[in-house]
Amino acid sequence: MRLEASSKSAALAERLAAFMNEHVYPNERVFHAEIAQGNRWQPTAIVESLKPKARAAGLWNLFLPESHHGAGLTNLEYAPLCEIMGRSPAFAPEVFNCSAPDTGNMEVLERYGTDEQKRRWLDPLLAGEIRSCFAMTEPEVASSDATNIRASIVRDGGDYVINGRKWYISGAGDPRCRIAIFMGKTQPEAPRHQQQSMILVPMDTPGITIRRMLPVFGYDDAPHGHAEITFENVRVPASNMLLGEGRGFEIAQGRLGPGRIHHCMRMIGLAERSLEAMCRRVMTRVAFGKTLAEQGTIKADIAESRMDIDQARLLTLEAARLMDSVGNKEARREIAMIKVVVPRMTLRVIDRAIQAHGAAGVSDDFPLASAWAHARSIRLADGPDEVHRDAIAKLELAKYKTA
Repeated sequence: MRLEASSKSAALAERLAAFMNEHVYPNERVFHAEIAQGNRWQPTAIVESLKPKARAAGLWNLFLPESHHGAGLTNLEYAPLCEIMGRSPAFAPEVFNCSAPDTGNMEVLERYGTDEQKRRWLDPLLAGEIRSCFAMTEPEVASSDATNIRASIVRDGGDYVINGRKWYISGAGDPRCRIAIFMGKTQPEAPRHQQQSMILVPMDTPGITIRRMLPVFGYDDAPHGHAEITFENVRVPASNMLLGEGRGFEIAQGRLGPGRIHHCMRMIGLAERSLEAMCRRVMTRVAFGKTLAEQGTIKADIAESRMDIDQARLLTLEAARLMDSVGNKEARREIAMIKVVVPRMTLRVIDRAIQAHGAAGVSDDFPLASAWAHARSIRLADGPDEVHRDAIAKLELAKYKTA
């Protein structure tokens, strides 16, 4: 395996780290203070002020592979950059126009959109002028199986009429969210994986109602948020269909592969920063006559965290390498593996850091509690552990089938 960074990736990583040190880390308190003041659901001034600087520095749309719109990086080359941005997950990715769900939606539009769809929606997303959401998950069904989706997309002349209830739709709380990629059923009688379609739905279309913003472990994630939305007789032109009727499951699989690996890359950065916070804390706190860093149990926790992070990173880089060399389908086992391994690892590392911080670890004065909540929710995003473990087991068992 050749998993070392290319010279291009290494140079970008150096510039990105420098930008984070100069502009992101010093302004994290400003970012959170702006959200806490006034209307929590408005874009923050600090993020908007840093976007032009990131773009001028050539640190913009780094995520988009196989496209002249991005930085021309492979998944393996993007991995260390995504890890760096993941160190400040609520703040940094948007500064560089590399935040979910926009990254996944831009990839969908780039791969499957028509020229007109790209002009109207992809171009302003690439410019960071608007934001988007991905409306798939539904409260009435186990949405980890996308074939369960009940929302309907019905052809009516030159339009489609959309009905359904979606929830935990990330990004829908942002007033700049102008477009949703909506997944629903167009052909209920078709074969199981050809019933679903995806269609572009402008968020100002009549019949769309944001019912509430849903908390995640007590955090509302403003101004991004996770919404419950109803779509009631929402009418959009037939030209808004992506790729064609019955192609929704196919698009979902293409979208979720990169999304899963991006989640994992960012989680590794968050785990690294949590370990750093733990090490700094235990060097300065004294208990029972010596620093916490001198306590055997603390040293063991630090060692376990370092081993956990490095193992997870190597597996993630291997998944990225395979995505580049043999494609997402052939890399599906490794993608499934990291989606289970990395969030679990991150939770263990954060939990050790919380323990070392004592009461401070569970307070909002330190970022560890919100980091834990974020990491725990990632075990559900883009498929829960159970789905991925089942896929891994099936691929493993297939090796032993007799002819």
